[in-house]
Amino acid sequence: MRFTRKFKIQDFITKGRVLVMYGPRRVGKTTLVKQYLDSLNKAIKSVYLTGDDFDLQDLFRSGSKTKLINFANQYEAIIIDEAQMIPNIGLGVKMIIDELPNKNIILTGSSALLLSEEVGSPLLGRHFERKILPISFSDIEGSDFNKKNNLESLLIYGSYPEILLTNDNSEKEMRLKEIVKSYLFKDAFIKEGIKSSEILINIVKTLAFNIGREISLNEIARNVNTDQKTVIKYIDILEKVFIIKKIYAFSNNKGNEIRKNVKYYFYDVGIRNAIVSQFQSLSNRDSKDSGHLFENYIFMEMYKKEIMKNPYFNEIFFWRNKNGREVDIVIVNNDKVKAFECKWKDQKVVFTNFLENYPKAETFVISKENMEEFLN
Repeated sequence: MRFTRKFKIQDFITKGRVLVMYGPRRVGKTTLVKQYLDSLNKAIKSVYLTGDDFDLQDLFRSGSKTKLINFANQYEAIIIDEAQMIPNIGLGVKMIIDELPNKNIILTGSSALLLSEEVGSPLLGRHFERKILPISFSDIEGSDFNKKNNLESLLIYGSYPEILLTNDNSEKEMRLKEIVKSYLFKDAFIKEGIKSSEILINIVKTLAFNIGREISLNEIARNVNTDQKTVIKYIDILEKVFIIKKIYAFSNNKGNEIRKNVKYYFYDVGIRNAIVSQFQSLSNRDSKDSGHLFENYIFMEMYKKEIMKNPYFNEIFFWRNKNGREVDIVIVNNDKVKAFECKWKDQKVVFTNFLENYPKAETFVISKENMEEFLN
């Protein structure tokens, strides 16, 4: 499958502001940066550097404003890939942008865990953030009919760029397993010095087998034979390295609503399947697993669509009442509530219980037949 990202770096370059791009490893941040460099006027002097450059690390570690300004003065555009590897990156970039506000500075990182700590406070009010996630349904080229014909492949192998560009399913499996083995947890191990990778992997597997289902911290702890405190710590890490996303229950404190429960979705369903080594066709799976994969996929596609409009958007939930009635997705924008049910197989859907609590809400059913109406 071919694709063209709607996101273009040049649309978000603003004088006096640093552009910070977060996202999982291998989703195409470097490609976007290089496309931006290619788009620049040849007269503009630019530099592309990576966070594992020892000289660059020494420069920022020194904290010398004179050295940093002398370095930055050579270029109009400065791009630092995997910036989370550079000590004092936030403070150093602040010195540069304060002194030289006309410079175009772009930082990319594969871990909010690492990069946000470095840039958050020093660059407060001086940077824009953008999440770069696996390829969106709307970015895939071709007609909606052809894209929906490839839905099973998307649900099995996911939407990482290199996966979409690979035609052979065996190679897709191999590449996904390599991403999981070599890249997925790298930032977590670097930052936290995790001693037991086995516990981390078992937590991820537990979440992978329970997508679309509410699961408590105590249940996870029992499954992996550890304590709740460790589960909390590791789940927080998994969120910050863009493996999972925690979803809270929507509630306006109605007496019949569940408020404290959470669900976990994977940023990419192909990664989820690779973690549990499930690449069989959907027809050979339990129907619940196919339905949960579809729900996870739709949820993340709608999340991607929302953060393209507002990078700080986080008003996306699920809903359940104490009688067990559920709604898969609830999106809140400017006090307007929209509720969505995701259905892999045709079946009647009623929102009666939800509408009793939120009579002004709009309700929708998303299926294989109409999904393009909500994802494009």
